[in-house]
Amino acid sequence: MRNFRTAVVFVALAVSAIVAMAQSPTRIPLPNNSPFPISQGVWVGNTLYLSGMPDPDFSKAPAKDTKTQAIGAIQAIQKALAAQKLTLGDVVMMHVYTQFFGTKDQPNKPARSAMQVAALAAPGMLVEIEVIAVKP
Repeated sequence: MRNFRTAVVFVALAVSAIVAMAQSPTRIPLPNNSPFPISQGVWVGNTLYLSGMPDPDFSKAPAKDTKTQAIGAIQAIQKALAAQKLTLGDVVMMHVYTQFFGTKDQPNKPARSAMQVAALAAPGMLVEIEVIAVKP
């Protein structure tokens, strides 16, 4: 009986170690060897956490509007997901940060259940979207 208990404890510890190894983070660097101090995304188990992404062309003239930048951000997310063999269908959570209210063109600030963003990471950026996706 003692050998059986020892074997059960050993198996339980081995399974715990395997699960822990499977859950250790795997970081995805930003493209083009960017010096920006973040990862593009982080895998933990079968869950991918993508950093917020803007429309890659947000700063090109003429200035793009919020809708156009949102579409560009989602297309950038699709590309990042595809590189990880995922699709938008694998997304389980999305956080959208917009700078639409409280601007020079639209100074009124409504009550809402979203985060108010005074400014995003760069001038001209109106939308940044981050997602969490789960590998099927």
